Order: sequence, then structure tokens, then C-alpha cells
Amino acid sequence: MKFGVLMFPTDYSIQPIELGRAAEERNFESIWFPEHTHIPASRRTPWPGGADLPKEYWHTHDPFVALGAVAGATSRIKLATGICLVIERDPITLAKEIASLDMISGGRFIFGIGGGWNAEEMENHGANFKERWKIVREKIEAMKEIWTKDDAEYHGRYVNFDKIWSWPKPVQKPHPPIILGSETKWARQRVVDYGDGWMPIFGMGQDLAGSVKDLRERAEKAGRDPDSISLTMFGARPDKESFKYLEGLGFERVVLPLPSEPAEKTLPRLDKYAEFIANFGA
Repeated sequence: MKFGVLMFPTDYSIQPIELGRAAEERNFESIWFPEHTHIPASRRTPWPGGADLPKEYWHTHDPFVALGAVAGATSRIKLATGICLVIERDPITLAKEIASLDMISGGRFIFGIGGGWNAEEMENHGANFKERWKIVREKIEAMKEIWTKDDAEYHGRYVNFDKIWSWPKPVQKPHPPIILGSETKWARQRVVDYGDGWMPIFGMGQDLAGSVKDLRERAEKAGRDPDSISLTMFGARPDKESFKYLEGLGFERVVLPLPSEPAEKTLPRLDKYAEFIANFGA
């Protein structure tokens, strides 16, 4: 099993370069940065995590700028969005950002995506919350065309462009892995339809064994090899028994959370995680 770490990199926490170097030095496989361009002050949409939204949600760096900085300061650790709000981004620009990051990093990017939960945040970007998954699918399909075709074009309901030229192309072929984070049966179908991996959130009360079985059955029905779809558990706290269970279900990666704190608090937590990982297989 591989282990990554995730954190909202903010203006008041350990900065991305220092965190990336520290994680690589401790042999973590990947580093994951979430995304929110802003949080509307209205707070109309309730936060799924509880009553009070943590302030890191509106203090976080842009994930591609942060991951680009980490790319230049490291050589091995994989660089991941966890997750990118595709709905709020132009697909032609996003395709270039991802291809550029993948090339600059030597093929280390993992494209974690999701639908998002904040309706008014999306509305500020001109996006339709109720149709967000339909829009996300078209944007992903359009980006695949850009990444894999010299003369790329896409004609959908929400994304529409005639032939374009856009380089660089990603180092990873046909493109960086697309890992979809969501919990429902519809999410698992979306993974089968246009993703490369599934990434549920740890501790959400889901029937994981049943969900993995459902995902594999959907893949087989669609003519896909179920083993071609990777499984990542997002936001899990260190627990040997839980991780052995996840490993038995076929999860190949666990991503451990870090609070948005200064280096003097973050680095000791990284050390504890690293110690746990070193003893996990013992």
C-alpha cells in the first residue's frame, strides 16, 4: 500500500515547498492539495463536514501554483489535486496547466477531481450547480481530446470548440490518471465512464466492501478490466486494522490528512505518520 498526505496549503500554514520536501524526505508517495477559489460570504450552502466551515477553505493557495512549486523542489513525490473543482475551470486552460505540470515534474501529476458542494461558489464562476456532473464529464472528455490529439476538437452541450493546437502534451500516456472523489453509486458509474480511479472519503459510513463490489461489477458490465481502476482512500487517520481491511479490499493508496498549521506543528505529525507507515507491514 502507498501512502500520501493532504493539506490545505494556506498563507498561515507550512508553505508548499517546505511541506513537499519534508514529505519526500519521509518517503511519502504523494502530496495532495485541495481547491477552493474563494468562499462566498453569504454561506448559504451548508458545509457537509459540520456547522462551522474551517477558515483554510478560503485561505488556501491555488493548487496548481502550489504543486508547481513543489515540483521544482522535489524529484520523486507524486503531485495531486485532492480535489480539483473542474466545474469552476476553463477546460482548455486547465488541460494546458495539467500538461505543463506533468511535463515540468517529469510525469508525476495525479488529477484528483470532484463535483464540489458549494452552489454559490460555482454560481460566481457562472456554473450551474444542478448540472455540475454533466458539465464535469464534458470538460474531462474535452481535455482528453486536447491531451491525446494533435488536432483536438470537442462538440458537446456545455463545451464546444473546433480543431485547436495545444502543447505540451502530458508525459504520462495517454494522460495523467483521473481519480474521482465521491461517494454515491452514480459516482462509481462516473469512474467507469471516464475515470481511472475511485477515491471515497474515509469514515463516511459507507459499505466499502459493497461499494467496491458494485464498482467492479459496473466496470465488467462496461467492458473494462476492474483491476484497471485504482482505489484510493482519502483523509484516513492511521489505524493498522482499518488499513489492513482497506488493503484486503484492493485499496492501493491511503491519503493521510494534515491540519493547516505552521511547520513546528506539521513536521512532528509527519514524523509520526512516517513511523506508523514504517511499522505498518510488520
